[in-house]
Amino acid sequence: MTTSTIATLMLIVIFLALIFLRVPIVYAIGIASLVDFLYLGINPMQMALKFVGNLNSYTLLAVPFFILMGELMSAGGITDSLIEFSKELVGWFRGGAAMVNVVASFFFGGISGSSSADCASLGPIEIKMMTEQGYDTEFSTCLTMASSVEGILVPPSQNMVIFTLAAAGVTSVSIGQLFLAGYVPGFVLALVLMIYSYYYSKKTNVPVTGRFSIKACAKAFVHAIWGMIAVLFVVVGVISGIFTTTESAACAVVWSMVVGLFIYKGFKLKDIPRIFNNVTMTLGKVLILIGVSGAFTYLLTYLKIPEHVSEALFSITDNKIIILIMLNLLMLFLGCLIEMACLILMLTPVILPIWLSLGLSPIHLGVVMVLNLGIGLLTPPVGSTLFIGSAISGIKIEKLAKHMIPFYAVMGIALIILTYFPQVFMWLPNMMY
Repeated sequence: MTTSTIATLMLIVIFLALIFLRVPIVYAIGIASLVDFLYLGINPMQMALKFVGNLNSYTLLAVPFFILMGELMSAGGITDSLIEFSKELVGWFRGGAAMVNVVASFFFGGISGSSSADCASLGPIEIKMMTEQGYDTEFSTCLTMASSVEGILVPPSQNMVIFTLAAAGVTSVSIGQLFLAGYVPGFVLALVLMIYSYYYSKKTNVPVTGRFSIKACAKAFVHAIWGMIAVLFVVVGVISGIFTTTESAACAVVWSMVVGLFIYKGFKLKDIPRIFNNVTMTLGKVLILIGVSGAFTYLLTYLKIPEHVSEALFSITDNKIIILIMLNLLMLFLGCLIEMACLILMLTPVILPIWLSLGLSPIHLGVVMVLNLGIGLLTPPVGSTLFIGSAISGIKIEKLAKHMIPFYAVMGIALIILTYFPQVFMWLPNMMY
């Protein structure tokens, strides 16, 4: 075997072995990369340079602002206003409580940008609301977890920002286009979950409660709109070109603080240090991961792993449909094992060249990858949202995973639609740009 082949095997085997030994992902990437650097005779100082270089990005400044905005809005009391508006909007349908769950996640996802934050913030309220209306705890928890994935599709999403950073070595990706492209996929996921909720409610004969009132709906909307304006700062600012992504995120943080302090009054000035502490802890994990993955990505390029993967796929078949199936299966499988942000950084340089060779848009890949890895957040053994759902409901992870099976199938339908019919959502960014 050639030196490059041995180095490639070492990199992959050491990384996977450390993952299965439950070594934290950051250490697994760092150790595997360092061993490969030493084996290839590359000065380890290059690893440090790649670490720093990956963090030296103006676009990356948007990530801490997005995280802070989500924390401020979660603490600011917007949760209750969103659920109330969702109740007035869809709560009178058959399966209304379940649909409220889905719609509230769509709105809240646009604010938090995180599946875990969505599940942790809305979960206790939504699960209690659903069980009181006749749903069993397992279904309520599973729906809460599944709908929380809308949070990483609907902008602003820090994972989409990370995707643009990971794709930069291959091609330029507009964060504005990617944000716009996320709305329809978020709606598609919400729609399939609502259809399944209607079917389940009818099958189990869950009673219909409430009735529609335009006046009550308008009143709830006015109360909830203050939180939603934070999203407009980001999306409208970036699309119109008035702000950069970082500037719009900073404006959204200021607005979120004003709303939380003076309108919803969910927190006080004395609570701000605690909120910033939470943001610092989260941000530290994200930035270390992005830095370490810079060295890993450098090795992928140095060893020409993307080219080898592409050659291997096209040697099996040149059928576009089958190649897309294989790429989706790869993302779904790895999403069950590895944390989402890390996988975006690792997989994008490998998959994007193949995606482009099929004549497909990098924006399309961004959406498909985020949904794929979002499903991974709901799967054992490392799905963070699955752990949060288990902690909130008190149901064991094994039991929850079993009850999630129909939801995996429903989310798979959304994934198929977005993979093979990109025109469903690409019309919006294409029209605006």
